[in-house]
Amino acid sequence: MPILVVTLGVMLTVFLHAYVVGFMGDTIEMNARFNNGHVKLMTRAYAANMDQSPNDLALLGVDSLMAHLNREYPGIAWSPRIRFGGLVDAPDENGETKAQGTALGMGIDLLTPGTPEPLRLNLEKSLVRGHMPQQNGEVLLSETFSQKLKVSPGDQVTLIGSTMEGGMAMVNFIVAGTLSFGVEIMDRGTILADLTDVQSALQMPDGASEINGYFHSGFYDDEQATSLAATFNDALKENPDEFAPLLMPLRQQGGMGTYVTMIDTWSGYISLVFILAMSLVLWNAGLLGGLRRYGEVGVRLAMGEEKTHVYGTMIVESVFIGLVGSVIGTALGLAFSWILQEYGINISGMMKGASVMFPDKIRARITPQDFYLGFIPGLFSTVLGTLLSGVGIFKRQTARLFKELEA
Repeated sequence: MPILVVTLGVMLTVFLHAYVVGFMGDTIEMNARFNNGHVKLMTRAYAANMDQSPNDLALLGVDSLMAHLNREYPGIAWSPRIRFGGLVDAPDENGETKAQGTALGMGIDLLTPGTPEPLRLNLEKSLVRGHMPQQNGEVLLSETFSQKLKVSPGDQVTLIGSTMEGGMAMVNFIVAGTLSFGVEIMDRGTILADLTDVQSALQMPDGASEINGYFHSGFYDDEQATSLAATFNDALKENPDEFAPLLMPLRQQGGMGTYVTMIDTWSGYISLVFILAMSLVLWNAGLLGGLRRYGEVGVRLAMGEEKTHVYGTMIVESVFIGLVGSVIGTALGLAFSWILQEYGINISGMMKGASVMFPDKIRARITPQDFYLGFIPGLFSTVLGTLLSGVGIFKRQTARLFKELEA
């Protein structure tokens, strides 16, 4: 029974820590998928003005860069993207303008077989009308924006913007489908197109605003991202060219550093509170277990066993119980955490009407801390309870002992 109690306590500690870390990190992951990446490659000049998405400072030679990145960093999935702005014009049946609206656009890989971008951005599940682009020349609009322009899937729209060199770009597209982002500023005016279409429209062949990198684990690792960026940038620090590539971790982009720190801090606080609570429970269990055995202790003392020997054997026994319970509990906690991390809890029914920016599943995240955190309440608290309860052994009086045995 003591081993079972410790096992359950440790299992809950490990599982809930992984759940809290995964739940708190979901917002970071969704932001990384849509905007920042776990790491982002840009030119130095672009990075200095990245909030303005200056495509005249964009990367060139993207194909060779991608080949280099895939070769040197196989543990990361790299995805080139183009961010742009412009005016979207919707013509009527006579070719005259019936509605116009400014839009924020993004060119991503939508057409390459097996591309991870639609899944990464949760596009298919966010479709309101129509279908995903199936050929060049098709785009996706936010649903609210399409209603403002009075267009439906199959209608033509014209994108009016500026090329990489500052000239005017005017390109016709067919609306393939509409999306609900669940974020007002994006629903108000967003257009998504295939990367090659945007490269052609903005006259930036083999170019991209940025190349986002994503760890294959699916989770942002701040230490790994920071180390990777430092190594990459140190190799090019002697290059004075302002268009030399610069790798930036998510933490260093915009205000994400503060948010990453806040998430780490609060997830740590929440986990600490639960660990302390579970430690108190197991400490109390160890204490009560020791107190209930005072009758057994009295018999052993009456038979001539030394108090120090009785005390020592109780401690050794509690260490064994703590170790066995902690090992089994940690294994069970990691098993349940892995299931939740891989399959998640589907909450799509609670998220209707939103969702590129919000996950439709709650997932846990297993971190290195989960492999040893359970030993804090499982081993140390159990042993501490036995240590405190065993102090009474040295206070037992012979006269009182005989009265207890007579009773």
